[in-house]
Amino acid sequence: MPKVRSRQEKQIRNNGSAIDMARIPKHIAIIMDGNGRWAKKRGLPRVTGHRAGVSSLKECVRQCSDLQVEVLTVYAFSTENWGRPVSEVKYLLSLLEEVFEREVRELHENNVRVKVIGKRENLPASTLLRITEAEALTAQNTGLVLNICFNYGGRAEIVEACKALGREVKAGVLEPDGITEAMLSDHLLLKDCADPDLLIRTGGEMRVSNFLLWQIAYAEIFVLDVFWPDFRPEHLYKAIADYQGRQRRFGKV
Repeated sequence: MPKVRSRQEKQIRNNGSAIDMARIPKHIAIIMDGNGRWAKKRGLPRVTGHRAGVSSLKECVRQCSDLQVEVLTVYAFSTENWGRPVSEVKYLLSLLEEVFEREVRELHENNVRVKVIGKRENLPASTLLRITEAEALTAQNTGLVLNICFNYGGRAEIVEACKALGREVKAGVLEPDGITEAMLSDHLLLKDCADPDLLIRTGGEMRVSNFLLWQIAYAEIFVLDVFWPDFRPEHLYKAIADYQGRQRRFGKV
């Protein structure tokens, strides 16, 4: 009788990309870029691309959960995106509300924990309500953690962490020379998650766009020349297979 291998020992193949289940990245971060260009290429309004991108995200969450990825962090709306046309910004806000209203029950049933990362002060009350409901419903789930970075900027995050440390110095509970990298990390919005192992960017652009600037210091970066609405499981497998073929030295030999 052939030996039955455990799940951890198996290699899973998807469209030519074999990945080792024993070396799945624990934390995957994704810059979901190219929605607008995807729509423009088809002669459609930009907002059509954002809606199409939701389907890609749903399938990505499903695949990451099946692969036992611990954390998936996606860049949905940056602090700079407020500079886009008002109609597009309003659509993105309403789309987030719609997605939470429609999808969060299924996420909960699949043991996914939803967290929204970013500034909340200037978000509409209706958006805040949907965020609060989604986080509360899934707070006790123990499966994949889905971090949705919405109204988020990496520089702003670091500035807020510095302000918090500054207040501790002013209060006399911390000496300036006593500040460490670990302390700053503890004041960031993803303090409860390990840093990303793999950063995927779609759309072919070679930049990090103010995303998780502190946390991606040693993330392996994989850029795909496909727009986010065209992102499929085989692209995720390709990125993970490439990640598994790299040697992570973290600045050492």
